Amino acid sequence: MRISTSTLYDLGVSSIQKQSSALVKQQQMVSTGRRILTPADDPVGAARVLEVSQSKALNQQYDVNAGSATSSLGLEETALASVGSLIQDVRTIAINAGNPTLDHNNLASLATDLRGRYQELLGIANSTDGNGQYMFSGYKGSTQPFSETSPGNVAYNGDQGQRLIQISASRQIAVSDAGSDVFQQIKNGNGTFVTAAGAGNTGTGLVSPGSVLDPAKWAAVTDKNLSIKFAVDSTVTPPVTTYDIVDSTNTSILGGAGTPPYPRTYTSGSTISLKSQGAEPPFDYGVELSIENAPADGDTFSVKASTNESIFTTLNNLITSLETGSGTGLANDLNTALSNLDNDLNRVLTVRASVGSRMKEIESVKSTGGDLALQYDQTLSDLQDLDYAKAISDLTRNQLGLQAAQQSFVKIQGLSLFNYIN
Repeated sequence: MRISTSTLYDLGVSSIQKQSSALVKQQQMVSTGRRILTPADDPVGAARVLEVSQSKALNQQYDVNAGSATSSLGLEETALASVGSLIQDVRTIAINAGNPTLDHNNLASLATDLRGRYQELLGIANSTDGNGQYMFSGYKGSTQPFSETSPGNVAYNGDQGQRLIQISASRQIAVSDAGSDVFQQIKNGNGTFVTAAGAGNTGTGLVSPGSVLDPAKWAAVTDKNLSIKFAVDSTVTPPVTTYDIVDSTNTSILGGAGTPPYPRTYTSGSTISLKSQGAEPPFDYGVELSIENAPADGDTFSVKASTNESIFTTLNNLITSLETGSGTGLANDLNTALSNLDNDLNRVLTVRASVGSRMKEIESVKSTGGDLALQYDQTLSDLQDLDYAKAISDLTRNQLGLQAAQQSFVKIQGLSLFNYIN
């Protein structure tokens, strides 16, 4: 069979090109350390590499998100710690204000100090995070959450939402808390009911915050607007003080006639039970309180269901009491303020504990993410990393193949009939 010279050239060049391509590809594998350079090298393996790479990239994004969440919660925790310290300082001032030796000027000085704390609290409540977003405005990160509409009155401009960040495939974490939950929606009094002295009282009676003996019984009561009325019979020696408990319609729940002497005799500091005694009509509100010292004839004390009171309102009421109050009225106001401040501090500590719990959870998720990252790296290595010993051997073989193809081509191209005749 005769083979034309052009065919010999084509076959030789084709062989050299194949060997060159194989050598170049092997060199690329060695230089990159990868056995899969294109999907054609291993379609199944390449698909698996793509899948694992995407999972790894997503895991890395979750790690970035977790870091951002930790930063945001860290800033909130710092702000809440400042609020807690401020409330404790205010509480100390309120206790000091109860010193009977303080005159009006001393109390006014304390009130001025508290006004500074009030503005400081407002500033903390309007704190921003590292991204310039307000921490306590709910979803409305660009809206200032709190604004003072008038002296002592603070409005909340945010919403009830909590901003969330995805920190794993199955977990979103809240990185903010609504300011209304932190600073405003706090029950006053003892958290169930609130006691207060009547504004027109002239005696020295001091009312306690009271305590709840049976929450279910208090919850079942329909009329939670009660008043304790005092009467003093000065025609006898010593004078006898009696009291009645009336509902919102001014009807005695003790079965009294509504006029002195009232059904129960008062003893300073003794428990005033909102439960029937002796021949009284049966009732049980599940709560009790006490009143100390000497209420005057006509003095009243109220017992009402607790309502939401903001930290700002509590602080402003305390300031007003220091500026205008005196004597027993001021003492009752201070007791009320201390009770409310305790509730405020408990709320802040509760939210702060929640923040700490979330930060702990993020730490756990980040640890799991780190383990996943190692697994992804190992899987990718198994799928695409090169066996260098085998690769070097293949590279050497390809080099020899190329050299053989080149040398054979040189020899073959020199063959012709004329060379044979010569």
